[in-house]
Amino acid sequence: MSRTAAQDREPLTRDRIVDAALGIMDDEGLESVTMRRVGRELGVEAMSLYNHVKGKEDLLDAITERVMGTFRLPAQADDWREDARRTAQEWRRVLRLHPNVMRLMAERTKPMTNVESFRPMDHAIEVLRRAGLSDRDTVQAFHAFGGYIFGFVLLEQGMMLGQPDEEEHRRGHEELGRLLGNGELPSLAAMIPHFIDCSSEEQFDFGLEMLIAGVAERAAGRRA
Repeated sequence: MSRTAAQDREPLTRDRIVDAALGIMDDEGLESVTMRRVGRELGVEAMSLYNHVKGKEDLLDAITERVMGTFRLPAQADDWREDARRTAQEWRRVLRLHPNVMRLMAERTKPMTNVESFRPMDHAIEVLRRAGLSDRDTVQAFHAFGGYIFGFVLLEQGMMLGQPDEEEHRRGHEELGRLLGNGELPSLAAMIPHFIDCSSEEQFDFGLEMLIAGVAERAAGRRA
C-alpha cells in the first residue's frame, strides 16, 4: 500500500497537519513549509488544511508550540547548579533536533498560547531564582543562558566549532594552521590545535560552567 493511500484512511486532524509540517521543516527547511507542500505530504488538497489551521502563520505557531512541548523537564536535583546544567542540556537537545524552530521563535510577533509551551521557560526561571538572584537578575540571566544556547546550537549547525569526529572539519582547521604559519597572527595560530581537539560537548560545557559561576557570584554578592 502506498504511503498516500495509507494516509487517506486516516482522518485529517490538526495534530497530523502539525506533525507533517514539522517533519518537512526538519528535513527540507523552513521555506519548504507551505500549505501546498503540507497538503501534498498528507495526500490532500491544500484547501482541506484550512478546516484545521487558520493559515500558514497559525501552522508555524503550532510547530513552535509542538517543539516546546517535547521539552523533558529534568527532575529537581539538590543543587541548583546541577539543575541549570540539566536544563541547559535539554534546551540544547530540543534545539538540535529542530534547529529551524530558533528562527520561528526569533520571528514570532505574538506570544505562544499553549500553556505547556511555557513550561520550559517557567522551569528555567525557577532554577535561576533558586540560585538566589533577584527577580530582575533572574530575567537577565535567563536571557544570557538562552542567548548562549541558541548561539551555540547555531554554530554547531554551521559546523563552525571543532568536532574531532568530523574529518573534513579537522582538515579545514589543519589547512588554516598552515595558512597562519607565516606568523602574522601568532595568537590564533597557537590556538589551532585546541580548536581541533576540543569537542562540541567540551566547548558547550565550558561555556555553561562559566555562566553558572557568574550566576553563583552574582547571587553571593546579593546575600553579602
